[in-house]
Amino acid sequence: MRERERTAILVDFGGVLTSSVLWAFSDFGASLGGDPRLPLDLLRRDQPSRALLADHECGRIGTEAFEKGFAERLRAHGADVAAEGLTARMQAGVTIDRDMLALLDGLRAAGRPVALVSNSFGTGAYDGVDLAAVADVVVISAEVGVRKPSRRIYALACERLGVHPEEAVMIDDLRQNLDGAARIGIGGVLHTSAADTRRQLAERFGITT
Repeated sequence: MRERERTAILVDFGGVLTSSVLWAFSDFGASLGGDPRLPLDLLRRDQPSRALLADHECGRIGTEAFEKGFAERLRAHGADVAAEGLTARMQAGVTIDRDMLALLDGLRAAGRPVALVSNSFGTGAYDGVDLAAVADVVVISAEVGVRKPSRRIYALACERLGVHPEEAVMIDDLRQNLDGAARIGIGGVLHTSAADTRRQLAERFGITT
């Protein structure tokens, strides 16, 4: 059964408008010569690493402080890494998904307002993309002091678009971020590819380009 009509799109950046950030982190982990899962495991399960990431994504600490702290956590688990430029090396394998950019262009041309809702990470993560040309509204976690999956960041994006949460759909590659959006009534599309996201938008929400 089709859900109620939705008119606006909220979209993640890393892993949706780009190739998988998680794969890039794993590739970086493999380059360290040990367990390729180490960087992701620390960011998911190691409390000091989790705190560093939260502080960085919310803008409480800058890139340099995050890199210094996370390099120390990696070294504590046997990976000899330099702090300087760490976030760039972690994201070195990330590429822009041109098919997703084209999908957003089509949605906006069809009159669908689009908000980019992204947890920031490091410097240069948005290089190669004119964010103002991609979305009507850009909400970056470090700039607004709150990160996904907090319901506040989705509410802010909807407010800036001038829509109610029940009129929006969030596209993200992480289930927990969709769960956060759902808590205020936003529909969700779990992204795996541009083609599948296009299909889900059409079949589940009647949103076409």
